[in-house]
Amino acid sequence: MGEDQLRETEQNLFETYAGEIESALRIRLVEEALLDLFKEGKLFGTVHTCIGQEFSGIAVCRSLQARDNVFSNHRCHGHFIAYCGDLAGLIGEVMGRQIGVCGGRGGSQHLHRDNFYSNGIQGGIVPVALGLAFGHKVKETGGVSVVFIGDGTLGEGVVYEAMNIAAKWGLPILFVCENNLYAQSTHQDQTLAGSIGGRAEAFGIDTICSSTWDWEQLFRDVERSLQTVRSESQPVFHQIDTYRLMAHSKGDDDRPSHEIDAYKLRDPLNSLLEALGRDHSVRDVISEINEQIADAVDRCEHSPFAAAETGGREDLDDVVWGALECPKERGVAAVLRGLRIGLEEREDVFLFGEDIESPYGGAFKCTYGLSNDFPGRVRNTPISEAAIAGMGNGMALAGLVPVIEIMFGDFLTLVADQWINHAAKFSWMYNEKVKVPLIIRTPMGGRRGYAATHSQSIEKHFIGVPGTLVLCLHHRYSPAQLYKTLFRRIDCPTLVIENKVLYGNYVDDETPDGFSLRVSDRPFPTVNLHPKQRADLTLVAIGGMSVEAERAVLDLFDEHEVLVDLYLPTSLYPFDIKAILPSVADTGRLLIVEEGQGFVSLGSEILSQVAERQKPSRSVVYARLAARPCPIPAARPLEEEYLPNKRAIMEKALELLGGE
Repeated sequence: MGEDQLRETEQNLFETYAGEIESALRIRLVEEALLDLFKEGKLFGTVHTCIGQEFSGIAVCRSLQARDNVFSNHRCHGHFIAYCGDLAGLIGEVMGRQIGVCGGRGGSQHLHRDNFYSNGIQGGIVPVALGLAFGHKVKETGGVSVVFIGDGTLGEGVVYEAMNIAAKWGLPILFVCENNLYAQSTHQDQTLAGSIGGRAEAFGIDTICSSTWDWEQLFRDVERSLQTVRSESQPVFHQIDTYRLMAHSKGDDDRPSHEIDAYKLRDPLNSLLEALGRDHSVRDVISEINEQIADAVDRCEHSPFAAAETGGREDLDDVVWGALECPKERGVAAVLRGLRIGLEEREDVFLFGEDIESPYGGAFKCTYGLSNDFPGRVRNTPISEAAIAGMGNGMALAGLVPVIEIMFGDFLTLVADQWINHAAKFSWMYNEKVKVPLIIRTPMGGRRGYAATHSQSIEKHFIGVPGTLVLCLHHRYSPAQLYKTLFRRIDCPTLVIENKVLYGNYVDDETPDGFSLRVSDRPFPTVNLHPKQRADLTLVAIGGMSVEAERAVLDLFDEHEVLVDLYLPTSLYPFDIKAILPSVADTGRLLIVEEGQGFVSLGSEILSQVAERQKPSRSVVYARLAARPCPIPAARPLEEEYLPNKRAIMEKALELLGGE
């Protein structure tokens, strides 16, 4: 093809796809401007550019409908501009300014506008996008979910967990894999076995492969992929071969220069500009985009930096105590009743988990019969804790209220990424534009002989994550009431700890002689077993330790005439320190009992808060009881020695009372 003929072909392309090419030029020029701003010290963090990959995001976004959503990753600028074209929103966000699309809170990797979301955690975004796809399906919106990943992300197991569910459940999601050959600096020859498309094909997912170099065909292929997802409510995996011409981040590029140079010659935008560079219409478009960028930068530089707001909860008012009313009911029945209340009162509540459908009804029978009464809303899942927690995050973003059961609390380690890096961050990171009403519930604790990996109390690892709520059950407050309140108030990620021993015990308000039972006025209250005479000791027991602690309190009263003021919280984070402060000030002695490990524990935090708030003139004697620092044994007698029990609580209480 001669030079004139080539130029005519490129001119025809420019006229046919003027909007798309202008969008690609806008993406490239914005990212080049961001790199310049970084060199000038005007940006925070880092910059992951998609220079060379621009047509990927454009191919997707040109075929989207308003109801569709997009979930992108750390390399999200191009996808964002292709989606909405908000230059000031993007540039301001990377500059940490209030004009930014998330008020400067999120930065380069964490963008949200309308139905566009991005997060910088590789792989973790995939099940979140899956949950949004589930939302489209159950709400019958006709919308689809799109998730962008790179070839490097194919090393993450949660990607395949999500693919399995997408295929099995027929969810309208388009997986877009931008194959640029590198995971940061490592070539895929070192990291990927087999083919990229073969991974999706193994799940029965239709797979298409296109490239940014043949971008006209790419546009047609992506349009077809989205149409398949939309019309058939089935996932599609679209591999887009491409190449980033700039470093992974800023200037950290160790790739061979001759390789980069070869791809620069192939780059579709470079080819267009070389052929049409002298054309006035092209130069006018570039000039106009540069003016838009300059104007956006100027507006951003005049915008204040992100507001210094903590996003935390305000300090609670002083506690008002009232009489406790708690119907006698076995713990498992009360949990089941509470979940049923949520399903009955809210049509947007869905329960997911492993083996929760009838006739099995969950490992501890907390969901028995619910799948019969609420078909489609109580659903078995694969053994994929990370994926179902991530789905819950996406469902919450879609306006649903997901309840995710993790069969044993020990398995929360598989959920940690979705809890810490997704659920907890979305609302604040996206400038309070979204809520994440996610509930994760799980049984914890020992005394069942399940040994080291099924008996732990590891809630301390999930307490203290800003933007979350952690609750626990005990035998003096109805789980049904707790869940009823939670379903009516849920507005943030909430973890509910259900001690396994409590399932078989009764929850009730039967009051021992010499004591009264009262409850604080919080939505998730503290219950107080309060002696009718002045107490000698303040005792706080966490979760399943409530039973052992109350037995110890009664025996201390009967055998030693020691009066203990017992506090049983349902809210572990935030912890209501004001509920116990007056008692501690009165007794001068505080004992905290928990079933997990004592090092860096909730007990440590409670003692710290008491110490910070007590008057300098007041001396308080402290002690803690926790599990021994070794794995939990299976043998029942040894397990009893390992975990705090009534005898140990009594001994520690008497020790506290024996010396100031």
